[in-house]
Amino acid sequence: MDVIGVGFGRTGTLSLRAALVQLGFDPCYHFATLFEKPDQAKYWLAAAENDLTALRTALEGYRATVDWPATSFWRELVQEYPQAKVILTTRDSAVWYESMERTILSMLRHGKQTGALVANFPHLPAEQVVQTATMVGHRVTVPLSFDGRVDDRDHVIACYERHNEAVRREVPADRLLEYQPGQGWEPLCRFLGVAVPDNPYPHLNERPAALRGPES
Repeated sequence: MDVIGVGFGRTGTLSLRAALVQLGFDPCYHFATLFEKPDQAKYWLAAAENDLTALRTALEGYRATVDWPATSFWRELVQEYPQAKVILTTRDSAVWYESMERTILSMLRHGKQTGALVANFPHLPAEQVVQTATMVGHRVTVPLSFDGRVDDRDHVIACYERHNEAVRREVPADRLLEYQPGQGWEPLCRFLGVAVPDNPYPHLNERPAALRGPES
């Protein structure tokens, strides 16, 4: 493991995954990996029950990881892979919550698909995406990242901000990059010690301009 992304979902993680893959840190684990390999959910459910062997199994062979469910185990991963560099993706708390509300939180509360979520995986059955995301969300993400509940805006935002502060406090500064969507290749490539590509930084999971909000 070379790179550990510790930012919550909806902070540009899908774009970061594409960027890391392009830079050679491939394969990179993302929640989308579970949509494509739903049988791996069992490892994350076991990890949530303190089975760290299952956590290692889930990430075996991966050079990087971003987004949930791995982010829920960020402390364990930072300790497990002491040479890996750590990237904290962030964005304004209110803007982040709005993006969560129209996608992940809506799905977790109602168990229904949201167009903004499933549109990124048109090659997969929508039901498969929703079932996997809901199961792992309720049994891993919600208990470990949100203290077991996502029914209150202030609570969800407080968990997000508390997580970011904990990362800043606990990860050594020379090992950590705080990165926000829109910063482009330069800070990322400088941190990872790789050349800047000629093509633009990837921007995935965006809405049409009139409705545009945060990406995942």
